[in-house]
Amino acid sequence: MNKNLLRDPFFPFQMRDGTEKILPLSAIADADVVDFALPRADFQGAAYQLSIGVLQTVFAPEDKHDWRDLYDDAPSQDELQDAFDKAAHAFNVIGDGPLFMQDFDPLKDAKPTTVAGLLIEAPGANGLKLNTDHFVKRGIGSVMSLEMAVLALFTLQINAPAGGSGHRVGLRGGGPLTTLLLPSADDATLWQKLWLNVIHLDAWPYDEPDLHSSDIFPWLAPTKTSEKKGAEIYASDVHPLHMYWAMPRRIRLLVNECAEQCQLSGVVSEQTVTEYRTQNYGGNYSGNWRHPLTPYKHNPKKPDEEHLSAKGQPGGLTYKTWDALTLTDDSEGQRCAQVVEHFYQICDGYADLFGELPRLWVFGYDMDNMKARGWYSVSMPVFAIPAQQQAAFLRPIKALQNLASNALWHCRTQIKTAWFERPGDAKGDTSFIDLEFWQRSEAAFYKAVQQLLSHESSNTQTLTAQNAEEWLSALRHTCINLFDEYALSAGLGNQRSMEKRIQARRALMGWLFGGKDIKAFISNHKIPTAKEVA
Repeated sequence: MNKNLLRDPFFPFQMRDGTEKILPLSAIADADVVDFALPRADFQGAAYQLSIGVLQTVFAPEDKHDWRDLYDDAPSQDELQDAFDKAAHAFNVIGDGPLFMQDFDPLKDAKPTTVAGLLIEAPGANGLKLNTDHFVKRGIGSVMSLEMAVLALFTLQINAPAGGSGHRVGLRGGGPLTTLLLPSADDATLWQKLWLNVIHLDAWPYDEPDLHSSDIFPWLAPTKTSEKKGAEIYASDVHPLHMYWAMPRRIRLLVNECAEQCQLSGVVSEQTVTEYRTQNYGGNYSGNWRHPLTPYKHNPKKPDEEHLSAKGQPGGLTYKTWDALTLTDDSEGQRCAQVVEHFYQICDGYADLFGELPRLWVFGYDMDNMKARGWYSVSMPVFAIPAQQQAAFLRPIKALQNLASNALWHCRTQIKTAWFERPGDAKGDTSFIDLEFWQRSEAAFYKAVQQLLSHESSNTQTLTAQNAEEWLSALRHTCINLFDEYALSAGLGNQRSMEKRIQARRALMGWLFGGKDIKAFISNHKIPTAKEVA
């Protein structure tokens, strides 16, 4: 019995009336379908990437006019299904022949392992042995429906972290960030959310894909194994669409034909997975790739060095890295995702499409080698900055970010001075201060960026004195409020006297109103001082 990801009811969808239905993937063209309805955030992100990959592979628009027409008027489900059928042979999940995202070889000599190992945050063998799975418990997802197991497999393949000897990382490196554009309209359809991230062929020209080739779908042929050097896979070795379907891990699911409850979805399924086989030394992706859904950074002084995908980092995703996720400047060594660049190319028509600009959905794991420290998912604004003008705007934007980073450093330092006799030797996590700072000053930052862009006609690429003063005032208030909440209002007992705390506050105020960086910002933006105002 075959089951096909592109033909059979497979995905749970959220309908406009709030209900959920399991439908074929072609239902993304239904105006009443507004989102996926998956039980895990990483699966939700994976479903978006899988759907975008399918659309780019079999339904890419020829030019910006085709793209816009299809954004306004989605194809019929029958038309979309006809396109999907061209690649359906590569999307069987059980049955004879090649299976989606699974090794060409059945791997019968490999010892089965629990299907929970497909989940990136699941504890590894060493964690189970040492009994260190305190926060992420063993046994999660030990029984999965076939549908959830396939999504877990796809999620692992596109995010694959280091997995031990010969267990290869993903094409984008372990735990890459993904950036997708989403409409701001509350009533946007799932089709519009996906189509925003499909690139027309004038903007990304590539050879007509051979949908029966492993150059696109690697599981259609025996794996190019990587036991020895010289087996690396480079971008020039495969079709560009391969990036959506890269397969670094050698895995075969073991499907049971018996009804059990899926521990992830809670749904009773007739086909379940409790184990899979895996073999190391799968596809070893190397060299420079540019996955369309991920931003990259590089050393502009060493153009031959490998470009690195943006990754999740401790402390979350904040506006301190917003520019690297949304803007391109090769002289600064940063490139936003290709889908974001595509938006800039066609944004002259966005006012007609939206009435307002889309937003950027940024998500991904924060990985510490093989260990998942967290999952991040945030929404950020996007501004319609033409590609040729982005480099000019980066300098003042980075100046805003740098001043904010300096303000945070002084604020955190003086809070620790108020807390401890020897703040430099104090241990403990103070990242909550950083997170509060970035969240509280976020609206002021984006307002300043909007003001900066609104002065484009003046060709100055700088804030007015009034706008700069508003930004500086927002930073000052954020720092002072944080200090007062954590250093004055908090019950510190006898650790530090009130006199010491007040001294720390005065030091912070001294920098906020007279520090070198503050004076430079005031001078550069010609902000009148209190004496000048008087």
